[in-house]
Amino acid sequence: MRRTKVIIMGAAGRDFHNFNVYFRDNEAYEVVAFTATQIPGIEGRRYPPELAGRLYPQGIPIEPEERLPALVREHRVDVVVFSYSDISHQYLMDRAATAVAAGADFWLLGPGSTQLVAKKPVVAVCAVRTGCGKSQTTRRVAEILKAHGKKVAVVRHPMPYGNLAAQAVQRFASYEDMDRAQCTIEEREEYEPHIDRGNVVFAGVDYEAILRQAEKEADVILWDGGNNDMPFYKPDLLIVVADPLRAGHERTYWPGSVNIRQADVVVINKVDSASLEEIERLRASLAELNPRAKVVEAASPITVESPELIAGKRVLVVEDGPTVTHGEMPFGAGAVVARKLGAQLVDPRPYAVGSIAETYSRYPHLDCVLPAMGYGERQVQELAATIAKVPCDAVVIATPIDLRRLIDLARPATRVRYELQEIGRPTLEDVLTPLL
Repeated sequence: MRRTKVIIMGAAGRDFHNFNVYFRDNEAYEVVAFTATQIPGIEGRRYPPELAGRLYPQGIPIEPEERLPALVREHRVDVVVFSYSDISHQYLMDRAATAVAAGADFWLLGPGSTQLVAKKPVVAVCAVRTGCGKSQTTRRVAEILKAHGKKVAVVRHPMPYGNLAAQAVQRFASYEDMDRAQCTIEEREEYEPHIDRGNVVFAGVDYEAILRQAEKEADVILWDGGNNDMPFYKPDLLIVVADPLRAGHERTYWPGSVNIRQADVVVINKVDSASLEEIERLRASLAELNPRAKVVEAASPITVESPELIAGKRVLVVEDGPTVTHGEMPFGAGAVVARKLGAQLVDPRPYAVGSIAETYSRYPHLDCVLPAMGYGERQVQELAATIAKVPCDAVVIATPIDLRRLIDLARPATRVRYELQEIGRPTLEDVLTPLL
């Protein structure tokens, strides 16, 4: 029988996982290509034969998403499988229309087809959008579990932007581990805060192999989600973070709209910065979409390392890249604290270099902040060159990592940090108690 021909649309993460668990070694299907978008420079590679399995001795090509219609026609593709996250429902259906018009069916694989089952309890932290506060929520959950004597293995959603075969299973327990793996800024932003707290982080490409290694070291697996994707492991407790500043997005962005409906616990973050009207709008939406979920309200209070470097000064604010790019937030914590301290934000856009300038063209909503883009060595150099050109008194680093470890800054710099703080009851410890 003719094998069903498949293209998997992705962004170097969920796409590889869907292939590994659903299509690899499945003789009913032939995956002729992956397509790639969102992340610069991830196309033009091959999914390596070491990971692709016996049916793909040459590996699988990774093509730019723009070539999708041509690839469907060229290979007579039967099915296009959409496999990335943090996109609007309108965007999703535009891609569906493109695939169907080219002659293919359009699939979405759900948790039942793609989640792996662990031998240890799994707590998953996901979100309805990038930038809701998922990272600080995960850190808070880890803190609670460890306080109850549990050994925790954090498994982070994939970010394999380099050598895929070498990144199949990765374990990070120190800064040196990140240096050896040549981690990008985006990877470091997720791993470093956990390492600072003594948490071991696993990541990579083959999430079944990752799970089996993590199980050997932990009492509890803590899934640290990426973007607003669904967890790769079947959770015993699913915690989903929602953002009242973007109330309504829990209904209109894929696949956060799945997460919110499946959540056991919803954390309404940023109640200290959102209006009462925004919070109530989100609460009403949650009550309709998932009335069984427990609701935890929380704030993400901001602390500043050296506020005197900001107060009344001309500052360059460097924000977390994913939050202010595809997360669609015009600014983040750095801009908030700078404005509160009476600083003048210097617009970095006229000074942007190379791919940083391209980022501003792609995300025109950005408001006088510099996204900490660093998906490769060249982009880190362009980020450094942009920072050096901006005429300012100080640099406000509002990324989860200290950029001074990676970039020599000619001007004074100070860091902005934020952690999760529950407001009222229930708390995260309350909702974790049955699992503990």
